[in-house]
Amino acid sequence: MIFTYSSFAAASILVNIGTQALAVLLYQGPYSVPASVVLGTATGLLCKYFLDKHFIFGHSSESASQEAKTFTLYVVMGLATTLIFWGTEAAFHFMFEGDAMRYVGGVIGLSIGYAVKYRLDSHFVFKKSAVPGRRRG
Repeated sequence: MIFTYSSFAAASILVNIGTQALAVLLYQGPYSVPASVVLGTATGLLCKYFLDKHFIFGHSSESASQEAKTFTLYVVMGLATTLIFWGTEAAFHFMFEGDAMRYVGGVIGLSIGYAVKYRLDSHFVFKKSAVPGRRRG
């Protein structure tokens, strides 16, 4: 389970950082860094939600409203961990003044954030998925 979760976190980190790099490559205007971070965060979030929901917590929603509630809780739990990620990435950006080190800070921040997020998700978001036969963390 730890290997699977870590692999999904790594995949989501690649999606996030890859999106950021692509965004900076395509747009180099005055707000390129904040725009790339927001786009990367969105794509990484969607990727991680899909993987966690289906393969880590084995969750299936019974209705669209339940799915919306689950996704909303997932996003809310991600707000604090996003602050960890953004803060670490910003610190590296300002300390080292380069995209490469900003991405290193992003990877470190995302890694810490995902460790915290697993705990939050298992206790608050997907807690009702504890059905016999379903995998839980």
